[in-house]
Amino acid sequence: MNNIAHRSMALYARLDLLLPCSSEKHLLLRPLSSRSFSGLGRTKNGGRIPKATTSNPTRRSGNFQPTIWHNSYIQTLRGGFTEEECLTRRNALKEDVRHLIGKEKCLVEQLELLDNLRQLGLSYHFEVEIKDALKSISSMKSTNSELENNLHGTALLFRLLREYGLDASRLSVSLITIFKSLKDGASKLNAARDIKGMLSLYEASYLAVKGEEDLDEASDFSAKYLGKVRGSALNPQIIKQIDHALELPLHWRMPRLLTRWFIDAYETQDNMYPMLLELAKLDFNMVQDVHRKEIKEMSRWWENLGIVCDELSFARDRLVEHYLWAMGFCFDLKFWACRKGLAKMCCFITTIDDVYDVYGTLDELELFTKAVERWEFSELELLPDYMKTCLTLLFNTMNEIAYTNSTGQGSYVLSYLKRSWADLCKAYLTEARWYHTGYTPTLNEYLENAWASISSNLLLAFAYCVSGDVTVDSLNKFEFYPDVVRYSSILFRLYDDMGTSTDEMQRGDVPKSIQCYMKEKNVSESVARDYIKCLIKKYWTLLNHELAVNSFNLDPFKRVAINIPRMAQCMYQHGDGHGVSNLGTRDIVISLLIDPINV
Repeated sequence: MNNIAHRSMALYARLDLLLPCSSEKHLLLRPLSSRSFSGLGRTKNGGRIPKATTSNPTRRSGNFQPTIWHNSYIQTLRGGFTEEECLTRRNALKEDVRHLIGKEKCLVEQLELLDNLRQLGLSYHFEVEIKDALKSISSMKSTNSELENNLHGTALLFRLLREYGLDASRLSVSLITIFKSLKDGASKLNAARDIKGMLSLYEASYLAVKGEEDLDEASDFSAKYLGKVRGSALNPQIIKQIDHALELPLHWRMPRLLTRWFIDAYETQDNMYPMLLELAKLDFNMVQDVHRKEIKEMSRWWENLGIVCDELSFARDRLVEHYLWAMGFCFDLKFWACRKGLAKMCCFITTIDDVYDVYGTLDELELFTKAVERWEFSELELLPDYMKTCLTLLFNTMNEIAYTNSTGQGSYVLSYLKRSWADLCKAYLTEARWYHTGYTPTLNEYLENAWASISSNLLLAFAYCVSGDVTVDSLNKFEFYPDVVRYSSILFRLYDDMGTSTDEMQRGDVPKSIQCYMKEKNVSESVARDYIKCLIKKYWTLLNHELAVNSFNLDPFKRVAINIPRMAQCMYQHGDGHGVSNLGTRDIVISLLIDPINV
């Protein structure tokens, strides 16, 4: 055993321890259990699998590119926006904005201000003020008369209420009524002159929940309308807004990337508040400065860990991308512990994913899965050296994460992480068996396993464990992965498949959702991709519903749940942005983590 493994084992010992479209049936999404993965890690007669052969089996290669972000470069990054002068100026601007929020103004102007705060990335400073304002607006009797036949105002208030987890049922009825009148031509509104209203209807429709199917129709209706008027002689600002919206709705966008775009867009608006723009730029740079310091710390940790060594050289080295994922899940500075923990977990998820998908033989993977299930160092003796190194470092890192990020509940957090890692590896093993036997599952069968193999269950289990004062009872209630976890995970998986399936099939991998549907229904790839897009929209509706009605209101769990699919969309929109660093991801890293905004 190498020195790294010896040191790590000693340290650990001291610690003691479907809703498909149209006619398809709903996917059967069951909690992971021993029945879901029966017989893993055992021979037919129930005995232990023999130690992996010492011969040199044929290994696959992912042909992954080396990292473009070397530690030597990361350590040269410099900040400069957290000095006392910047803090003083930001605090003064925040007080000015609080005064602006409370200042009397017309209803629609107030709603637009609150929406601008959110898109500028400033709403986390004013959560109390914004929620109080929205509650007051929605409860006032005068609101009904002010918003009567006002498509823009009604849609905007509906969207803001949903985004902040407030009751929007009454506004939903009003919005649907206005939409039906528009569609039937019975409305007093002139849609041709209400581009702002149609933009707001389009954005609001993506926050629909179960039972609001009319809003799905409103999404298609408004998108077609915006596509037509986009070619007219419109103001360039309006064209830019339409193009941005039709590319991707606000609700599906990575918040931090949206903020970076909207700061530039807001600066060109005729009715923008200069103080708001100044605060947005200053705050973005100051938050970026803290993120930059964190990524330097994470890069040193990754370098010192030594996991990217000769034994594991087949795995993707993506530290910066892993931090980007975690920052996209929860950028707020107060969630620094969750963000760092998630980044570390992403590092191991990618490495272990490559063990299963690229390098390990099936016999080795059976042993590896059994070792993770048992979470005991004695099990490592059966493994080849590269697996010993990987699991030793995993066990120690999870120990550190569990006891560092808990309030006296370290042992319970660790047990939760163990359970989630075991479920993830069982799902990986199922896919490995499919690959080695040449089996193509049905789409239902694939997704029943794939929602776990995408790793969101592990990430969300950790986010839940560090969400406030979590008790043993509350952890037990989370035991079998609630629907909010499954829907977030399925969206992650579908976005991943849309972006990576072609490359992974060429490399040699288990069929993904697209290929499963193609074979099952005997259709072309383009038809299958259209169907997966339909599933994505349906599962967003299910996720919206769960976040609106369930009791999981703890941060950062709730925001991680909704930001996981947003980040997946961001990383896989133009291909495999995780595996291929220069496929758009490089520019995102530069804009969010390296280059400040000119003030």
